[in-house]
Amino acid sequence: MTAILDASRPVPFDAACPLVGVEEEYLLVDPVTREVAPGAAAVVERAAAELGGRAGTEITRFQVEARTDPCSHAAELEAQLRGMRAVVAAAARAEGLAAVASGTPVLGDAVPPPITDHPRYGVGIATYRALHDEQSICAGHVHVHLPDRERAVLVSNHLRPWLPVLIALTANSPFWTGRDTGYASWRTLCWNKWPVAGPPPYFASLADYERLVGTLTEAGVLVDPGTIFWDVRPSSRLPTIEVRVTDVPATAEESALLAMVVRALVVTASRQVEQGDPGPLLSAELLRVAYWQAARDGLAGDGVDPATGERRPAGELVAALLRHITPALEETGDLATVSRRLDRLRRTGTGADRQRAAHARRGRPADVVDHLVAHLVDGVLEA
Repeated sequence: MTAILDASRPVPFDAACPLVGVEEEYLLVDPVTREVAPGAAAVVERAAAELGGRAGTEITRFQVEARTDPCSHAAELEAQLRGMRAVVAAAARAEGLAAVASGTPVLGDAVPPPITDHPRYGVGIATYRALHDEQSICAGHVHVHLPDRERAVLVSNHLRPWLPVLIALTANSPFWTGRDTGYASWRTLCWNKWPVAGPPPYFASLADYERLVGTLTEAGVLVDPGTIFWDVRPSSRLPTIEVRVTDVPATAEESALLAMVVRALVVTASRQVEQGDPGPLLSAELLRVAYWQAARDGLAGDGVDPATGERRPAGELVAALLRHITPALEETGDLATVSRRLDRLRRTGTGADRQRAAHARRGRPADVVDHLVAHLVDGVLEA
């Protein structure tokens, strides 16, 4: 999200259709060997000629990040997603590389990864040590405009039950350096090893949130506010809530779908907060199990309802999500698009399913990388 949502220059808050923006991380690969390849600095420099500050490096030199501007409408957001993916792809080609949207490296020697040269990362390595060995992972982050941090913290409580469903919908990391892990989202498992990661705790207020962050800082667990890696968090820089639970979606179409679903969840939760609803007190153990089940099977099997512990087909959990956000989607004008795309996603499979289908044709991981390169910009869900 850019300066349009700079906290020092507030813009009017639209409760029914708040601004939304997306950050995506991509991996760079050698188009001949199909292995992950360092080269982020040069690719970002080229991409920044068109994207400006919307292109950036990440913790490893295998990764490039790109960001949309804040958008009101789904079509505008999807156009920006396709445009920034095209710019990154062209910049990578100019450096003799290719870019892919995958939560994990399909091929290559990625452990330990080459770390970007930056003082902050040096402090991080000293603090977190070998946790950085599996940091060649790529996520999709959705920012939704909210009027203040207090609201963002209280909204977070209402989002927690739906986070496993978002993991299942966007699962896009079945392979890890040449091996099928058996999981739909291996990135989720890698990421949840970090001390302040995974589902956020339940917070009674912003003061409650800040007390815990202060305690974690005093304990030496955090390098800075940017290392609060919970899957939902109030942004430390922007007047937004950031939902960062998912793999980077395989296609721009799915990324736009994710953003519309997340915005509708935030709109729904914000209204519940206004009505005095404190949100459900979920069992941390059940939520952890629901995460694991979603990461393992995506949409292909059963999921766990973290509110009850009930085992239900993943499709039923997606249907429950859609029912929950339908009023908000009607107000934003996104209901027909979201309903159609969710239905197609259930029928065509997740990014993980499509990666495995590419591999199954000839049993070659290289074919998975070729599939990802081909679908970075123009990939669509086939009916």
